[in-house]
Amino acid sequence: MAETKRGGSFYDAPQVVERYFGHRHSGVSSPNHVMEEPAFLAELGEVAGLRVLDLGCGDAAIGQVLLDAGCRSYLGLDGSAAMVEAANAALCETAGRVEMVDIEDFSAPPSSFDLIVSRLAFHYVKDIETVLAALHRCLSPGGRIVFTVVHPVLTSHDSGAREKRTSWVVDDYFVQGPREREWIGGTVTWFHRTIEDYVVALTRSGFALSSLRECAPCEDRFNGDADELARRRRVPLFLLLSGMRA
Repeated sequence: MAETKRGGSFYDAPQVVERYFGHRHSGVSSPNHVMEEPAFLAELGEVAGLRVLDLGCGDAAIGQVLLDAGCRSYLGLDGSAAMVEAANAALCETAGRVEMVDIEDFSAPPSSFDLIVSRLAFHYVKDIETVLAALHRCLSPGGRIVFTVVHPVLTSHDSGAREKRTSWVVDDYFVQGPREREWIGGTVTWFHRTIEDYVVALTRSGFALSSLRECAPCEDRFNGDADELARRRRVPLFLLLSGMRA
């Protein structure tokens, strides 16, 4: 069992990164593919000509999508050496860049970026308001942030069940703070917040809330698997928030 870690370094354990890639890119059986990704892409809109920062970029799969869509530049940051290696390999023949930096340590001059994205990384961050305030400062006027996290229904409590789930136990929902759990071959710490907590953190950091989505399953991505679609309609797995630099 891997030692308890949070943030990007969690993914440097060999048994973790191998299982993560197998889970993340598993098609219909991946909730990322059928729920989080379609909601995220729908929220992004036009990115042509934008300078994009991707926090917790993982293997930078979205980087190629954004570059193909005409973004002016793409910088991915991740705290995992394994993820940075995979991301650099994926973007080696593109104009995209990837650097190894923890989200909590990032800073940049004002107006450095036009769009900031983060997919399923902020629930690893203890002090989300400090991070969001730093991001607000480095956005251009009218710039946007779009991020997803594991839904608070999931981060609130871990029942310990490992079989294929059709329901979820919600407990200590209004108790904000760390939750340690076993996940994809290691022990990780996620920081639980309610939906309200995320909205308040975003607005206190100077952003105007522009969108909130709970990433309902996209029927077109299930390849006719009605049973899997019905299962994914039972429990929210992801939360998406978008804000504009006010």
